[in-house]
Amino acid sequence: MNTRVLIKQLQSLPDGDVSVSGWVETVRDQKKVQFVILRDETGAVQLVNPATRPAEDGAEQDAGALALTDLISALSTGTFLTVTGQLKHDERVKLGGVEIKIAQLDVAAAALPETPIAADSAQDKRMDWRFLDLRTRRNNLIFRVQTTLEHAMRTWWIERDYIEIHSPKLMSSASESNAELFALEYFGEQTAYLAQSPQFFKQMAQSAGFGKIFEIGDVYRADPSFTSRHATEFTSVDAEISWIDSHEDVARMQEELLSFAIGAVADKHGAEIEELFGVTVAAPAIPFPRIPLAEAREIVAARGYDIPRTDGDLDPEGERQVSAHVKETFGHDFVFITDYPHEIRAFYHMRDDETGLTKSYDLLYNGVEITTGAQREHRVDILVEQAKQKGLDPEHLEFYFDFFRYGVPPHGGFGMGLARVLMLMLGESSIREVTYLFRGPTRLAP
Repeated sequence: MNTRVLIKQLQSLPDGDVSVSGWVETVRDQKKVQFVILRDETGAVQLVNPATRPAEDGAEQDAGALALTDLISALSTGTFLTVTGQLKHDERVKLGGVEIKIAQLDVAAAALPETPIAADSAQDKRMDWRFLDLRTRRNNLIFRVQTTLEHAMRTWWIERDYIEIHSPKLMSSASESNAELFALEYFGEQTAYLAQSPQFFKQMAQSAGFGKIFEIGDVYRADPSFTSRHATEFTSVDAEISWIDSHEDVARMQEELLSFAIGAVADKHGAEIEELFGVTVAAPAIPFPRIPLAEAREIVAARGYDIPRTDGDLDPEGERQVSAHVKETFGHDFVFITDYPHEIRAFYHMRDDETGLTKSYDLLYNGVEITTGAQREHRVDILVEQAKQKGLDPEHLEFYFDFFRYGVPPHGGFGMGLARVLMLMLGESSIREVTYLFRGPTRLAP
C-alpha cells in the first residue's frame, strides 16, 4: 500500500516515487503529452503522461501505456483518484516547481462529465451545488481562516481560565423575546422553541459560580430577512463574565479577544488572503474607539444622511457612515457604539441610575454591526419589572428569574455573529459566501 503524500508536502520531498490523491481540476489532452491538474485539500500539482496513441500503421504497442492514455483522456473534472509516479523538481513548472510523471492511476469515484456550475454562476445556483462550489482554493481558505479564528479565540479564553459551555438549543420558552421564534411539537403535548441565543444559560453559569464562560454554537432566528447579513441559523460566539463594574469591562475583554484572534489569522493566512481576496488582514489596535449613540447620530447627520428610523437607533447606512467617520478620523475598522436607550434594548440590560440609558454597546466592524454587549441586570426585582415593561409575561420566565433569586454576581457579556466577522474580514459581500451551508427563509437544502 502506497503512503499518501499531501500536495503541499511535495516541494520538500526529493525526486522519486510518490503517491498523491485528490480530484481532477483540469485535463489538457494533447496529441503527444497529457497534463492533469490534481487538487487536494492542501494545493494542486501537475501530473504528466507521455501519450501513447494507436499506431497508424497498426504496429504493436504497449497495452498498459495505451490503456493509461485512454483513461486520462476520459477523465472528467471532479473525478477523485490516486496517482503514483515519479516526482520531479523543475523550476519551469509554474505550479509549484514540481510535477509527477504518472506510473499508475486509480479512479476512486468518477464524476459526471457535465459540471452543473461554473465560476461565474449566480450565487443561488452555486448554493444549490455547494459541495462543488467549495472545491475552489478560495473557498477552502475561508474555512481554514474560520478554523484559525475559532481556535485563537478558544486559546485566548482558555489561557485566561474561562470555562466552555454547550447550552441547549431546545427551550420551553423564548430566550430573548416572543418574536423570531421557531416553534416545534415536542412529544405531542408541549411546544418547544429553538434557541435564539444562549443568553439565559450564559447568565445561569454566573449564578452557578463559573465566573467566566464562553460558547461557540448555533442559534436560530425566524426572521424573514433577505439581506446579505441575516440568516435563520447561524453560529454565535458568546462570552459572559462575573464581577464587572460596567459594560466597559466586557468591551475591553472583547477587543483584546478580537485583536488576538485576528492577529492569529493574519500570521497564518495573511499572504494567501492577500493573494486570493485582495484584502490585508492585521491585528486591530486596542483600545477600539468608543462613541455614544447620541454622538454617532450627530456624526451621521453631519455627513448628510438622515436616518429614517424613528426609534433612535442606527440603520445599516447609519452604521456605514459612522464607521467611515471612524476610519477617516482614527484609521480604525472597529468602533463601539455605547449608551443605548432602554426602549431599544433587551429587558435584561442594566440601566444607568443617572441617565436611564442602558450599560450596553454595539460593535461595528467595517460598517456592519457584529456584536451586542452589555452589563446585565442582576437584581431580580428590577429584572422582573423591566420584563413587564417590555410586554413579557413574568410567569413564562420564572425559570430564568430563579437564577437570580439565590444570588448572582454583577455580570455581563456579548454575542457575536461568526459569519459576519468572516465576511467583513475577507471583504465578502454576503454571509452566504462564508457560511458552510446557509439557511435562510427560502433555503433549507442542501
